[in-house]
Amino acid sequence: MNKYLKLLSIFLFFLSVETKAAPNIAAKTAILIDYHTNKILFEIEPDMSIYPASMTKIMTSIIAFDLLKNGKISLDDKVVISDKAWRMSQAGYSSMFIMVNDQISIENLLKGIIIASGNDACVALAEGIAGTEENFAEMMTEKAIEIGMENTNFTNASGLNDPDNFSTVRDIAIMSKYLIQNYPTYYEYFKELEFTWDRTGGDPITQSNRNRLLFKNIGVDGIKTGHLAVEGYSLASTIQKDTRRLIAVGSGFKTMSARTKESNKLLSWGLINSLTYEISKKNVTNFEIKTWLGKQTLVN
Repeated sequence: MNKYLKLLSIFLFFLSVETKAAPNIAAKTAILIDYHTNKILFEIEPDMSIYPASMTKIMTSIIAFDLLKNGKISLDDKVVISDKAWRMSQAGYSSMFIMVNDQISIENLLKGIIIASGNDACVALAEGIAGTEENFAEMMTEKAIEIGMENTNFTNASGLNDPDNFSTVRDIAIMSKYLIQNYPTYYEYFKELEFTWDRTGGDPITQSNRNRLLFKNIGVDGIKTGHLAVEGYSLASTIQKDTRRLIAVGSGFKTMSARTKESNKLLSWGLINSLTYEISKKNVTNFEIKTWLGKQTLVN
């Protein structure tokens, strides 16, 4: 038995020292992590302070998911739309196109936030849950601290321009993993390709998910795009292949198409140039592992 363990140790040692050329990613700041091991596979200035833009909406969703999971609210609960929330749909921002005094379900607001990136839906949900968006933002920051986001502060639910609404790609990766790990049922919203809102006073509006990686059929199932003129384009993305999942976050992409292309490059590089090995299981003494250039694909 010791002989085999020694051989395995040598094998894993050689894997650990093998180097691969890092990808050339055109972003100001980026990070790529392995979901199951938290191993950082790639990074560019991961603790640089950024304006997270609509990636902020990941935390907005988490607050609602927490309350849903604990039975404090339900998907069918209705929120009455305020003048403030309605005005967010009139100012040229990403919108769900809600109307004053509409009564909209929590589920539709969440879809409006996650799929259509509606800033109006963010304000409506925040007010429906916490009374004011300011109170809701405090809940968001408290949650960020709770889950280990050390360089983040939230001042609104949408991520619109505010110098005090800031984060880092490392913190957004932490937030993204927390989302996927703790709310598997509600996380399904993030891979939906479109959302149709049967709005008041007009024809239904169908909007596509802004994360164009979802349409490439490569295993990407989230998470959230962002854009501010001062920050450029940003994206928190994740891909799942078999039992592996990687999370990438980047900000400072120059164009919308570059955001998609560079994030795809980063995720693909991670899958090609890294691999996780399961070397033990609790209460199991005999199990299979994949070989590398072996005569057999699997050995015990």
